[in-house]
Amino acid sequence: MDVILLEKIRNLGVLGEKVKVKPGFARNFLIPKGKAVYATKENVAKFEARRAELEKAAAERQQKALERQQILNAAPVITIPVKAGEEGKLFGSVGTRDIAEAMEKAGIAVEKREIRLPEGPIRTAGEYEILIDLEGDIVATVKVNIVGEG
Repeated sequence: MDVILLEKIRNLGVLGEKVKVKPGFARNFLIPKGKAVYATKENVAKFEARRAELEKAAAERQQKALERQQILNAAPVITIPVKAGEEGKLFGSVGTRDIAEAMEKAGIAVEKREIRLPEGPIRTAGEYEILIDLEGDIVATVKVNIVGEG
């Protein structure tokens, strides 16, 4: 199924690009979220009329993401105390929700869905660099220190 993207989507395409996707992905995600429209002649004409407006909105989002990236990269180390054994192995794990809550307490606004843990939840004490996925290809890095207590 062919759709026209109304915004940049990672691993799929950029604004205005006509891409081929599976029908379920278009029907259940892209179209309802307003991220794409079906690639019909009428929609292509409507898109070309709105292209400047959509590009301006995308540029504004990009600029806001760059400002947030600078703030997050300059953020202090976030310390999260967690119960742990003698060797530093945690009782349980630290996930995106725990990191988001700790950052919120430190006064840094981050949503849980923006936090990336490529190796899964953290299960040992130590210092980690956490990736914050902002907009498109803009990624910020925040240091998180997991401290074992007990």
